Amino acid sequence: MHFYICLTLKVMMNKIEHIGIAVKDLDLSCNLYEQLLGVPAYKKETVASEGVNTAFFLTGTNKIELLSATSEDSVIASFVRKKGEGIHHIAFDVDDICTEMERLKANGFVLLSEEPKIGADNKLVCFVHPKGTNGVLVEICQEIKNKTNG
Repeated sequence: MHFYICLTLKVMMNKIEHIGIAVKDLDLSCNLYEQLLGVPAYKKETVASEGVNTAFFLTGTNKIELLSATSEDSVIASFVRKKGEGIHHIAFDVDDICTEMERLKANGFVLLSEEPKIGADNKLVCFVHPKGTNGVLVEICQEIKNKTNG
């Protein structure tokens, strides 16, 4: 079990942090997005707890996350089987993920976890069930603060 200190800060979604795109083959898709966006992926990593490999692209202030499954029973593998490759989620940056989770629950949204999880790109994350958001999987994320990054 992970415990995080959550400070009470302003409560709001600040900006779109990234758009997540589910893909079958991360290497092929990275090549495609490098050609499309004109920039290489700035980071690739595996999030073992979620069963995904990720690659991040930055173009201007916009970020794209490519996600591929590490096993056939992962959430991304299931998504690709059911819906095909394409937009998987939209992520919003928040200042205080715990407070934002409480605000969302108080407003009737269903969260897919009871506490934040460690996600890719040095973030704490939580997903909002798409049944309550017109079919869109919404992720809220907060930069993990530590001595090396503030």
